[in-house]
Amino acid sequence: MNSSKVWYITGASQGLGLTLVKRLLNDGYRVAATSRNAQSLKDAVGVIDTDRFLPLAVDLNNLDCIDESIRQTITAFGRIDVLVNNAGYGMAGTVEEIMEQDIRNIFDVNVLATINVTRSVLPVMRKQKNGFIINMSSVAGFVGAPGWSIYSATKAAVTAFSEVLALDIKEFGIKVTAVEPSGFRTGFLTQNSLAFTESKIEGYQAVKDTQERYLAANGKQPGDPDKAAEILIQLSENQEPPIHLYLGQDAYKRASEKLAAMTDELEAWKATTIGADFQDQN
Repeated sequence: MNSSKVWYITGASQGLGLTLVKRLLNDGYRVAATSRNAQSLKDAVGVIDTDRFLPLAVDLNNLDCIDESIRQTITAFGRIDVLVNNAGYGMAGTVEEIMEQDIRNIFDVNVLATINVTRSVLPVMRKQKNGFIINMSSVAGFVGAPGWSIYSATKAAVTAFSEVLALDIKEFGIKVTAVEPSGFRTGFLTQNSLAFTESKIEGYQAVKDTQERYLAANGKQPGDPDKAAEILIQLSENQEPPIHLYLGQDAYKRASEKLAAMTDELEAWKATTIGADFQDQN
């Protein structure tokens, strides 16, 4: 592995972002990492090595703040080889009961921040004529669960953005992967990472049952963050990384089942689908 590479990671003070930063620093990489509070990030990482670690206080809703963090990274390390758009949080509840401002807030963090950080990093990678962008999506962006419609919408947006971005920037030698994990023991279902609205409406039983099951599973998820971090590092060294990478057996199972169901549905409605075109006038 090329441990001289420079990584820029958002949302690094907890969860998978924190696990990844620690593993990279342990392996000798140079890392610029963002959080809302730089001191909290330093404390969480537990490593003060100004030669290889640059903790950055960044408001991901502020374009100038993002641009300044990129400038600081270039000043410190001279380049950015791998961008990991990791910042984000979950949202559970019914569409009827989640406040509009809360919906806007999660789109700002999960979607717009991913796009804006990418926009700021792309000129650097184009100049280098290489780079790798890892966008942390979720299997929920492809196969959602009851009560997670808003969160799933944000992650579907991240995945679609990644797919087309990969086409747009391929000519510059820049690669893109949307990483789509299932449940990992990262604290995702805790108060700091999940906006939860308990349904007060009669009915919505599928939503209520799913929420109860998910919350009960906190800390028992099958996904191992250390293994995920290792996979991301290996992925960064791959010359032909996938555009989609599902992580976890549950992610594989859910995605496989949906692909099969989509194929069956597509074929069942084929006549209707192609019947929407103009008929050949021969």
